[in-house]
Formats: sequence, structure tokens, C-alpha cells
Amino acid sequence: MTIAPQHRLTLAELRAEIEQFYAEHFHLLDSGAAAEWARTFTEDGVFVPPGGKAPVRGREALATGVAAGYQRLLAAGEVHRHWHGMVAVHPRADGTVQVRCYALILATPRGGPTRTHLSCFAEDVFVREEGRLLLRERRVSRDDSDD
Repeated sequence: MTIAPQHRLTLAELRAEIEQFYAEHFHLLDSGAAAEWARTFTEDGVFVPPGGKAPVRGREALATGVAAGYQRLLAAGEVHRHWHGMVAVHPRADGTVQVRCYALILATPRGGPTRTHLSCFAEDVFVREEGRLLLRERRVSRDDSDD
């Protein structure tokens, strides 16, 4: 699995593709489209959550976890929005792309003010499968801990 498409992308083109990926990826997550969101990972993709929690492996487990979390938010009457910034794109010699960024999760309770739920640092590894960018691994570290 390599990131190299038919023609070699410039860093600006790759960065634009990754920014578009994140926009679509987080719209799916925040809208509760768990299965569709999980398909933005490779079949064996891994999500390493903050706080020393066990990694989540594979699309089925990813979708199950996101669906359950979304249902908890619905029950609580709260909307979460993920916001990524300071995106640093690093193509690797093995064809993968490492992306590091800051992430905020904003929480808005029904009828209440928006607050910052979480501020963190994310490290993603992208690969290309059948011409499509996919996440092979995501590691998230909270800013308020030593993850």
C-alpha cells in the first residue's frame, strides 16, 4: 500500500487532497454516519484514542464505537464538531504520508453555549488504496495529559 498515484502529486496537491479528506471525514463523524466514516480507514485501520485506552482495530470495531458514541451524544442532547488545524503533511519514502495536526472538539448542548470539549494533537498515517486516500492509523493525544 503506497500513497503514490498515477502521477506524482506536488506537496500542495497532496495537502489539498488531505484537507478535503478531513472535511468529508469529520462531516461523516459528526453526523453519526459511523459505517461511512469507518470506510475512510483501511480494512485493518487502527485508532489509538487518548488516555491510554486500548486501540480500536478494523472498520467494524471503528463503526461500532462511533455509532455508540453518537447515540450517547443524541441521548445527552449534545452536538460535537471536530475542527482540525495546523495540518503538517509529510510524505514518506515508503509511500505513506504522515500528517500531524491540532484538533479541537467543540461541544454544544441543546439550548446551551458551545464549549471546548477537548484539545488534542493527532498523528495520522495515510495510504492509497485503489486510488483513494485512506487512514491506516490515527493516534490522538490530549493536551492536558502526557499521552
